Amino acid sequence: MKIAMLGGSFNPVHLGHLFLADTALADLGYDRIILVPAYQSPFKIGADAASPADRLEMLAASIPGDPRLTIDDCEIRREGVSFTIDTIHEVIARYKPDGKPGLIMGDDLAGSFEQWQKHDEIAELADIIIARRLNDAGNSAVERFPYPYKDLNNEIMNISSRIVREKISSGGNWRYLVPSGARYLIENRNLYGLSPSAGISAADTSGADAADGGKKPAAETFAQIIVNIENCARSILTAPRFHHSRSVALMAWDLCRRFALDAQRGYLAGIAHDLCKQMSEDELVRLAHSDGGGSSKIEQEKPGLLHARAAAVLLRSKYGIADEDILEAIRCHTTANWNMGNLAKVVYIADKIEVTRPGVDPELRDMIGKTDLDTLFQAVFNNTVAHLKSREINLSYGTKRLLAAMHKRNNL
Repeated sequence: MKIAMLGGSFNPVHLGHLFLADTALADLGYDRIILVPAYQSPFKIGADAASPADRLEMLAASIPGDPRLTIDDCEIRREGVSFTIDTIHEVIARYKPDGKPGLIMGDDLAGSFEQWQKHDEIAELADIIIARRLNDAGNSAVERFPYPYKDLNNEIMNISSRIVREKISSGGNWRYLVPSGARYLIENRNLYGLSPSAGISAADTSGADAADGGKKPAAETFAQIIVNIENCARSILTAPRFHHSRSVALMAWDLCRRFALDAQRGYLAGIAHDLCKQMSEDELVRLAHSDGGGSSKIEQEKPGLLHARAAAVLLRSKYGIADEDILEAIRCHTTANWNMGNLAKVVYIADKIEVTRPGVDPELRDMIGKTDLDTLFQAVFNNTVAHLKSREINLSYGTKRLLAAMHKRNNL
């Protein structure tokens, strides 16, 4: 997969950011753009700025259902000042890109690039992409840029985060300079000095509907259902849990494309797999048992495992999802089962080795693109079983049965 990185404070994210990413995808042939918000903004946290958590959530609210875009919070997790070279090393290690990753930067930064830490190494490890930010077509800093680079001949949009903040704080017109999801959060939280009396726009229902679970109209398309479920997940899960869910959705999308499965179905199962993760144990038991089954011994000992079955029930009852492959993938993502279908195997793999999950054996991610689905699934499953046994955690009946079936097959 060809990937490129677009970093910045995203304070707030605006349409210019997304237009730039879209242009790089279309014109330079990248498969995915990684949006990397910085931990430290050049502005103080207060009336004229938003916290890292707010900026991260505004980004997530702006790209639901678009597998071409992802967010990596590595610089926020590091805290303090992050250096681009460290981010490049981390992206290469976790994402395993095809070839060098792209690094998108504005022509306004070209003149100061040689002041960046380890700029020679950056130019060696990444394909530098210079986008147009300045109106001067003959920008002298770009002409003097001492390293090879790709020119992104994008249209210049006269939008900046500073302009958006100033318009918000002064009561100007700003709402259609930012994506609707970000707009809702700015209004809901009165960010950037927005007057509480300004209220929430009647049209800004993406976040509000999500909090209600997003009842779908009859004519809703499959893509719209995905967006509604993603918005719901973002509204009810903690930020780290949602970030994990979206990363599972993206890896499921990629694996489905790799193994000739329906990528949209993989994305939906991935984004919904932990939808009930933060329910109380009583709620999980009630919702999971409504599928007609009871609780196994291990589910009685660890009711939290029921979040997978509960999410499958919720997807059917709330969103009308009757696709048994999708529901099976969600039900089986924790304990697996001996006769899982291919989509369930994909989601199981994605849940265990997605790029944000710490402690993953790098060899498992290296196997993607090099082996068949069953071999990859068995490697991930065996690794998971070994990890559970090392922690002296009991295996479920389904896991034991699948393990026995694998041993029997391998001994034939």
